[in-house]
Amino acid sequence: MKIRLLAGLLALGLAAAGCGGAKVEEPSSSAAPKAQGSASSAGTVKIAINPWVGYEASANVVAYLLKNELHYDVQLPEIKEQLAWEGFETGDVDVIIENWGHPDLAKKFIEEKKVALSAGSTGNKGVIGWYVPKWMADKYPDITDWKNLNKYASLFKTSESGGKGQLLDGDPSYVTNDEALVKNLKLDFKVVTGGSEAALLKSATQAQEQKKALLFYFWTPHWLFDKVDLVRVNLPPYTQGCDSDPKKVACDYAELDLDKIVSKKFADTGGKAYDLVKNFSWTNEDQNAVANDMTNAGMTGEQAAKKWVEANTAKWQAWIPK
Repeated sequence: MKIRLLAGLLALGLAAAGCGGAKVEEPSSSAAPKAQGSASSAGTVKIAINPWVGYEASANVVAYLLKNELHYDVQLPEIKEQLAWEGFETGDVDVIIENWGHPDLAKKFIEEKKVALSAGSTGNKGVIGWYVPKWMADKYPDITDWKNLNKYASLFKTSESGGKGQLLDGDPSYVTNDEALVKNLKLDFKVVTGGSEAALLKSATQAQEQKKALLFYFWTPHWLFDKVDLVRVNLPPYTQGCDSDPKKVACDYAELDLDKIVSKKFADTGGKAYDLVKNFSWTNEDQNAVANDMTNAGMTGEQAAKKWVEANTAKWQAWIPK
């Protein structure tokens, strides 16, 4: 299998590394450029950019349509998930285009402070899980059952895992139950934070190509599954409420119907811009196509969005308010 990732990984690494933990930063080169104000502008929309390329793909397509079809100015500040929700209260954020659950933040900002609300599904189904490269599942068929992970823990040892097996996580801001899972399932593993989506992509690619042992946190939708053969590890099945106490989680991740979160002010006064965000809904395949172009085809977010928009007129025209 030909893996064409290097240039994309470098570009994505720069984008992910640029996401600050305490302040709103300017957009990365992979995001659509900040639109300049003009006398004919219908207004300004601020879409937070969270640090993974699937999110950027959705944000750039919506931004492209806001600018080119509805004539809004668009700002795309790079800001991680927790701070993006806080932006609803400060006025720094109008839209989070892809929300991965966050019941604690929803309770605080939607139910209690009433400064935000859901604008409906993105159409994407989000699933987090643990994965190994396919060569490991072929060589050790029972490794995909969590009950057998301790038997193979020594294969996953690294200089960072302190004598235990390594479970590689991504950006520290990502939604994860992994520390609790390792503890509650009594696994002889240590969670090691890779630091970014780019780090996970590089590790997964090398693990399959070079037959390296790797157990890592990842998610769908993602273009990586079209490029690299990976196999999911079966954790104890998810049941309703099994993850309600973060410290006691001992079950797999739930499938999430990813939704859009907007500020209450934007919902009330955003006009056609809000209607477009509310109407936006596409498939995992749509998102993967744009994300793949951004990562592996050398395109900026705006270029990848333009390509998708030009090829999918019927889909996006249904989102444009009459």
